[in-house]
Amino acid sequence: MITRNKVYNFALNQTTLLLFAALFVIFGSLAPRFLSPSSFQGILYASSTLGIMAVGITLVLLTGGIDLSLGSNMYLTGVFGHLLLNVVEVPVWIAIPGALMVGLAYGALNAVLVTRLKIVPFVATLGTLLMGRGLGLVITRSISIDFPDSLTGLRNVAFLGIRLPVMVMLAVMLLFHFVLTRTQFGRQMYAVGNNGEAAAKAGLRTTRIVAGAYVLCGLLASLAGVVAMTRLGRFNPNFAAGDELFAIAAAVLGGASLFGGIGVILPGTLLGALMIPMVRSGLVFVGVDIYRERMVMFAIVFLAVFIDSIRKEQMEKRERRTIMKVDVEGESR
Repeated sequence: MITRNKVYNFALNQTTLLLFAALFVIFGSLAPRFLSPSSFQGILYASSTLGIMAVGITLVLLTGGIDLSLGSNMYLTGVFGHLLLNVVEVPVWIAIPGALMVGLAYGALNAVLVTRLKIVPFVATLGTLLMGRGLGLVITRSISIDFPDSLTGLRNVAFLGIRLPVMVMLAVMLLFHFVLTRTQFGRQMYAVGNNGEAAAKAGLRTTRIVAGAYVLCGLLASLAGVVAMTRLGRFNPNFAAGDELFAIAAAVLGGASLFGGIGVILPGTLLGALMIPMVRSGLVFVGVDIYRERMVMFAIVFLAVFIDSIRKEQMEKRERRTIMKVDVEGESR
């Protein structure tokens, strides 16, 4: 028998899919052009950078952490990519790995601050956010930077109609879906996020696991920056400012929890990453005032946090019921 409680639990567990379907139906009914193949391709292409960022932040959220420095990481990656390509004039195949080193260094710095110096992740990554943006602005003197055709031309590379930025995003998601579901490191990340103290007592090297999550997040943010370099061809001084919030929203909308220990890459993070550009595209097709877009995006971020808080509350209730049931069964014996 289907009860109200079962329906509520189903809706809570399938929030990502239901919200995605609702947005799809609403925008499709209000603007039929939204359902065109070109619209779908545009949404997928626009989600490529955000999707890679969302994978990185999902890893950090799984361990119970947070990383607010993603946007600055991307910008600084672009700055160093610009220096390598336009000043040093190295080939693209050297410049891209060189630019990715920025992400590794960024992630390593965050890892040291959080795991060694024991600084609260919010404060630590807020500090590196300001540091990275400031360093980039000092180098560029707050002017826009351009990237050569040898790099931007990569955005036109396609296979079976799928463009390179999208292929990179999908490859990243497949790789880390495998890591989280099929490797020991992935299972350990869930364990640390669920209960760090219990994981440490069980013999897990929790410090290394958390540090690894931050390093990987930094590398993926840098990769997202490289993908953005190919897509846009130019970075202005405000590039990616605040984008980390949308990456966090995409991860949480995809099922990841701000409290740690919960989250999946496929289909969760993928759907979450698609929802953000879907809403932006839908607002354009519907004809909503562009100046109100930020308000709508804020509502999405708020919705993601609200859903996560409800999900967390329900999980705690289930745990309490399970404990009470075990206690009652123990007393009856």
